Amino acid sequence: MSVRCLLDTCTFLWTLEGSRKLTSRVRRQIENPENRVLFSAVSAWEIAVKHAAGRLPLPGSVDDFIGEGRSGHGLEALVFDARCTYHLHRLPHVHRDPFDWMLICQAIEHDLTILTPDPMIRKYPIKTLW
Repeated sequence: MSVRCLLDTCTFLWTLEGSRKLTSRVRRQIENPENRVLFSAVSAWEIAVKHAAGRLPLPGSVDDFIGEGRSGHGLEALVFDARCTYHLHRLPHVHRDPFDWMLICQAIEHDLTILTPDPMIRKYPIKTLW
């Protein structure tokens, strides 16, 4: 059975570096050719913001890093549009990370499972896997 997965930003970064922090369950989901694995424009924005602030060193430019990472792992792009924002007012006030809120809203709007180690994200009414 195929799954539609959305990578959390750290999951994307760990996938690219081949980190042992990824669980075997998550690694199998990402590598399964039957699954649709998506990378959000929200995560691209978060990576760019953190890189510009000097908090996330990258081996090259942000666009090359993300573009090569996406293509190298067969990840589909997911845009963030106005429909996604309509879910925000219904979210419980679990934490204050706007990037996570946007990913959560995308997961709700598109019926996606977020691949995330973040225990705060897992408190929201969405499907997650780790």
